Amino acid sequence: MTLQTSSEIVKKAPTQIPLWRQLQSTANVLQAVRSGESGTSALKQVEASLRPGVQALSFHVWRWLGTAEIIKSYLVKRVPPAQADALLCVALAILCGESAGLRYEAFTLVDQAVEAAKRHPNTNASSSFINACLRRFLREKDAITQKALTHPVGQWNHPQWWIKRLKIDHPNAWQQILESNNTHAPLSLRVNVKKSSVASYLSSVNAIDGVAVNEIKQVGKCGVSFSKAIPVHEILGFADGTVSVQDAAAQLAAPLLLDGMNLNAQSRILDACAAPGGKTAHLLEMVDCEVVALDIDAARCDLIHQNLSRIGLHAKVIVADAAKPITWFDDQKDAHFDAVLLDAPCTASGIVRRHPDIRWLRRETDIAQLAEIQRHLLDTLWKLVKPGGRLLYCTCSVFKAEGQDQAALFTSNNKNAKLLNSPGHLTPKNSAKNGVVTHNQQGNELTNHDGFFYALFEKQSI
Repeated sequence: MTLQTSSEIVKKAPTQIPLWRQLQSTANVLQAVRSGESGTSALKQVEASLRPGVQALSFHVWRWLGTAEIIKSYLVKRVPPAQADALLCVALAILCGESAGLRYEAFTLVDQAVEAAKRHPNTNASSSFINACLRRFLREKDAITQKALTHPVGQWNHPQWWIKRLKIDHPNAWQQILESNNTHAPLSLRVNVKKSSVASYLSSVNAIDGVAVNEIKQVGKCGVSFSKAIPVHEILGFADGTVSVQDAAAQLAAPLLLDGMNLNAQSRILDACAAPGGKTAHLLEMVDCEVVALDIDAARCDLIHQNLSRIGLHAKVIVADAAKPITWFDDQKDAHFDAVLLDAPCTASGIVRRHPDIRWLRRETDIAQLAEIQRHLLDTLWKLVKPGGRLLYCTCSVFKAEGQDQAALFTSNNKNAKLLNSPGHLTPKNSAKNGVVTHNQQGNELTNHDGFFYALFEKQSI
């Protein structure tokens, strides 16, 4: 093969993607979320060349959609067709919301939003309407925005029902939770203690040219946190399994379950609802025993295999419904475990910083439906715990119906369940103290991590 010299290579300037195309795709993503599809799924369907820009726009829109919705209510007497409404809200969210990453001249944005409307058959008839609304907003921006910010939805950019529930569940922290939800989450990594240590990893990172010492700090016992985002392929030690991406609150799961347990090579641990495998990997990094990783989604079980392959560890991965054990264990002895980790399906109300679409995707009725699934899983998997064994129940939710209330109901229905010292509800907060994650039932002083709930149960003999 003959290599080309630099003079022989014709470099083409990157094609500029028109803003109207990005706005159009962002409106499609917003409409998909409004129709019940997750933002992650909707973004995967966006054309690859458009995806980075559309993702940045979508995240911004989700963080400012409440304000945009209230502003829209002042501008229109009748809600426009769904696709036109989505495009209008996208443009309003960008115009009214502050973001360091988005810098558009107001009239350019209006012009491109109208162009986007004209070029789509579902919005073409509404292009003049969208133009009129946006230009009126620019004329009266300060007055209309200030008025919108007096409305709870406009101020906090969450649905009204969400705000109301947080006020009831966390009367002293609801404002802090909402403020945190509208910020950007840090990049948190878990150091694989079988390959390195936090101190060693910090030394390696700080030795890299261009990395400031204050950009990375320790969180918890085996985690580090970066103040700036880094593409996964550029993270030192990720490819060889030295570190894995995992939020600091999620890193508490494996240590909570295992601390004080006397496990050996014959011990068995079940990680139910395990995908994508972060907690499974953490368990294997801490102990040498059999770990069974279970998830109902075959595609997500592939992610467990990929994550374990990257770090060089092995678990027995099973595609099955955790709520139906008889369908996935081979014989009676396989149905009992020394420890069970149940990261139950939930509203994901604690990880809104990372997935800002969740607040607009969820409906209030989802809470009761998911709480019933959680209750059934708890009761079912408790039967698989050996006497003296443990079950750790956790959700990435800040709603008490999926946490504190669920744990209280479980202990009242199971007299052989002893609640051990547990963090309870960890609410997201962005004021880190020395970069150390602390957790307790009394003060619940938190740092820069997601919202979670933890309850650890030990099976007693009756």
